[in-house]
Amino acid sequence: MPRTTLLSATANGLAPVTDLHITIQVLERAMLLLDVLATRPDPMALKDLAAATGLHTSTTHRILNDLVVGRYVERVDSGMYQLGMRLLELGSLVKGRLNVREVAIEHMRELHKLTGQTVNLSLQQGDEIVYIERSWSERSGMQVVRAIGGRAPLHLTSTGKLFLSVVDPRLVRAYATRTGLAGTTRNSITQLDQLERDLALVRRHGYSRDNEELELGVRCIAAGVYDDSGKLQAGLSLSAPAERMRDEWIPILLRTAAAISESLGYEAEQ
Repeated sequence: MPRTTLLSATANGLAPVTDLHITIQVLERAMLLLDVLATRPDPMALKDLAAATGLHTSTTHRILNDLVVGRYVERVDSGMYQLGMRLLELGSLVKGRLNVREVAIEHMRELHKLTGQTVNLSLQQGDEIVYIERSWSERSGMQVVRAIGGRAPLHLTSTGKLFLSVVDPRLVRAYATRTGLAGTTRNSITQLDQLERDLALVRRHGYSRDNEELELGVRCIAAGVYDDSGKLQAGLSLSAPAERMRDEWIPILLRTAAAISESLGYEAEQ
């Protein structure tokens, strides 16, 4: 198998990293085993997997054991293996993220046309939100536009507050302890009781606000996008220079988020 070389940034540019070769080789072999299992509808025996991949039987067995522990592979009978449920779980996450973006993009463009402001679509990832799509133009007047793939803390963003508002209060307290509720502006929420009051407003009104809490001069409003199971899948937010933000955009934002949710199969309570 060819040697894999990684590049690492140094003061003098990019340099090869060779001390990770063994780890990379194991990962390559694990992926090779998963690829072979993916081509077969029925469980495969250890010896057949070793033969199909060209790996030694003991090496195949060792890697499969690790994959079984991680639930990427299931051992169904003695010496028989098939793909595990963890792959289905991860695949469902990817599918859901792709679907929500594809469904949302035209709605986002229309919302941008109606308001002239920057529209963002974001997901929760751990203690942060990640921006996966945006619709904006120079006329939005934004000095800073969050790049796709950019991240921000949950408690400092309108979308992040949506996600915090739907979880058990104990998880909110755990988040506060874990992150310390660090702030970035004088308006940032840095106290748990203040955050809890803000989340209560989110639950009451059905949308959330960021009042220059992440960046001075920028205000945001966000509404939730829900999937067919009723789970909060993403946040649709409208960002504008603080002096331009208008409350009359809230109903438009809510209708747009509801339309995206409906396209994902969500049925709102009557």
